[in-house]
Amino acid sequence: MRLFLYFLLAFTIISCGNTIYIVRHAEKESGIESTTMKTIKDPPLSLQGQERALKLKEILGGKGITHIFSTNTLRTISTASPLKELTLGLPIEIYSSKSDSTEKFIEKIKAIKKGNILIVGHSNTVDDLCNLIAGKKVVPGDLDEKIFDNLFILKRKGNTYRFKNEKYGKPSN
Repeated sequence: MRLFLYFLLAFTIISCGNTIYIVRHAEKESGIESTTMKTIKDPPLSLQGQERALKLKEILGGKGITHIFSTNTLRTISTASPLKELTLGLPIEIYSSKSDSTEKFIEKIKAIKKGNILIVGHSNTVDDLCNLIAGKKVVPGDLDEKIFDNLFILKRKGNTYRFKNEKYGKPSN
């Protein structure tokens, strides 16, 4: 019996962990002009982007998400919003995508030991988030401006992270 308890304890310690899901915001409207004929700096999601956000909700809906993080842009918040609604109003926590605050944000993410996390970022920040969390280069650089279908998964086991890149929604062109 004592041996069984040791195995149970060891299994519990080894299996402790959570999963961090990182995505780039879904497709945004392009070429929108306001009444002053200037391009909107914070565009909404396109119809295709709205469909991708719904697909993200479908994929992550049963994954035990307890924290949702997004930058303070319409396209990132709109990408996370369907999942927020599914989780009965789990708040979308805003983080800064400025490089001087990235290290503090990563510390905050790593301090969350229970529950799974969604982070919605941008083509030029997602690689940094993945690499800093993993502690090594797992995403080679900024994402292609036309690619929106990456679902980066970092599964924590103890103090290390296993990285996986999956695709979701319709393939990007």
